[in-house]
Amino acid sequence: MAAVAPLLATQALSKHFGGLAAVREVSLQIQSGEIRAIIGPNGAGKTTLVGMICGRHVPSSGRILYRGSDITALRPWQRLRLGIAYTFQVTSIFKGLSCYENVALPAQRGLMQGFFARLAPGEPAVAARVRAALEAVGLADLAGQRADELAYGHQRLLELAMALATGPQLLILDEPTQGLAEGEITAFCALIRRVAEQATVLLIEHNMQVVLALARRVTVMDAGEILAEGTPAEIERHPAVQKAYLGR
Repeated sequence: MAAVAPLLATQALSKHFGGLAAVREVSLQIQSGEIRAIIGPNGAGKTTLVGMICGRHVPSSGRILYRGSDITALRPWQRLRLGIAYTFQVTSIFKGLSCYENVALPAQRGLMQGFFARLAPGEPAVAARVRAALEAVGLADLAGQRADELAYGHQRLLELAMALATGPQLLILDEPTQGLAEGEITAFCALIRRVAEQATVLLIEHNMQVVLALARRVTVMDAGEILAEGTPAEIERHPAVQKAYLGR
């Protein structure tokens, strides 16, 4: 039986900022339906790597393949249309708009795909998608509240709702539990499991309890390179990971 092609693959992907090599020839494969975590110490190159995957950074060398097609030269909005959604390490929302308004724009974009790309979706369709996204993250009761009036943890959830409203096939989350209370983290984990039933999830996360609870495979980065890769149990036992990341 032929091997299943990965949803996402990077081939010897590198990024240099001046004389600094932030990412060095990283090659990884992520299968459709997977929950993959990328971990590593600060400065390991995790955010730069996913920044190249979503189009925020242009690689210095290497390639990015999505569903077998080379997307290395595509702009972020073109990747979004392909189903790649990304949430930032630093919250990126429209603070002067309501929660509903923040989610409505990406919801509209998500509905304007394929044959309907040139047609503006009707208000009921947009409203239904906005409600579904806000309900998914637990913010339905705050739809009319201004984003800058939300607690920081709720702002993080709002950004996640914005990503979900695009209908992603690949959802990339950079430090998604940062600023969340313990109860919110539990709800977040339950949400990601539901999301993974329909989309592939790639997350950067420092909270090892979240990583162990969610990830099917873990990629460990250090000094811009992949140090190890495996199941959560394998990563916990890996001597080099214990030394570089877990501090043992």
